[in-house]
Amino acid sequence: MLANLTPYLPAWTHAWLGSLFLVIQLLIIVLGAWFLQRGLRRIVRRASQRYDLPMHLMKPTVSIVRWIIMATAVLLVLGRLGVSGTVLWTAFTGFAAVGAVAFFAAWSVLSNIFCAFLIFTARPFRLGDYVEILDTAEKPGAKGEVVDISLLYITLQDSSEEHPGALLQIPNALVFQRIVRRWKGGLPPKAAASRPSVLAE
Repeated sequence: MLANLTPYLPAWTHAWLGSLFLVIQLLIIVLGAWFLQRGLRRIVRRASQRYDLPMHLMKPTVSIVRWIIMATAVLLVLGRLGVSGTVLWTAFTGFAAVGAVAFFAAWSVLSNIFCAFLIFTARPFRLGDYVEILDTAEKPGAKGEVVDISLLYITLQDSSEEHPGALLQIPNALVFQRIVRRWKGGLPPKAAASRPSVLAE
């Protein structure tokens, strides 16, 4: 392309035409990456509003996408600046190996984060529901009102007689490994009957 344009330009531009063309290419890469990450961020925000997904789960997704786009743009810029493809590939595989080791080292944390997304999309329960996490259907388990769902834990307000009002933090991944008994938006009948009435006081 540069060779095709050269005959049509003045002779005094030929010395720095290659540098100008390189700068234009780099600007296109940087601006393209910037517009792409902004567009994807808007798409994620609209999806979170449409499907009622919490922003504290969407922000890490946007950050991960932004870093992937930035890393790709940096590799493209280095490639246009003449850095050897072998060097880039060696660096990429090295970072990938380190990332894989870190991934397996933090597997329990990452599984809880992934399960947090499943909780908000599959909706096995919601805030305000009463749930009981059971090992088996016969044995009683942790029971209480769902008061918070974070990236790592669901928090239950204990409704047992031994520890009334205590907060139980249960890893998100455990929800998908146990039986969940759920009462939508209210106390279980027995617990509701045993709770003292505020009017009676």
